[in-house]
Amino acid sequence: MAGWKDIREIAAWRYARDLKIQVDDYLARPNVRAKYGRHDQLFEAARSAPANIAEGFGKYGNKEFARYARIAKGSEVEVINHLIDLRDQRLISEDELFRSEHTARIALKAVVGLIRHLESAPDPPRPPKPRMKEPEPGEPGEPGEPEPL
Repeated sequence: MAGWKDIREIAAWRYARDLKIQVDDYLARPNVRAKYGRHDQLFEAARSAPANIAEGFGKYGNKEFARYARIAKGSEVEVINHLIDLRDQRLISEDELFRSEHTARIALKAVVGLIRHLESAPDPPRPPKPRMKEPEPGEPGEPGEPEPL
């Protein structure tokens, strides 16, 4: 799949991770932890995007990987909504919202590019299945030969 050997090589994963780190900084603040009722939802949404990209990378085939990338995209949009909520509750500044939205938009652009690539690229060929070794004459498993007890 495009020659990636590790999730850290995938730009969409790196940008989703950057967004997660920014969110973690906000969630570490005592006032956010105490006052934001959807703390756990934001925590999970921020982790969902890089986790789904990683999980999709570990699956077989571009189409299946694209399905996980679409889930990651939805999580990144959810994070934007939570960030707006944080600003509405005056738990982050307008500048912090702007900066985090910018990070989220970069992540979204990267994951959309990943989805487009995966949906347009053919699946890589499956590795050949290992062949069963033919039993030698007189070995157990030869047709007509009973198995030893």
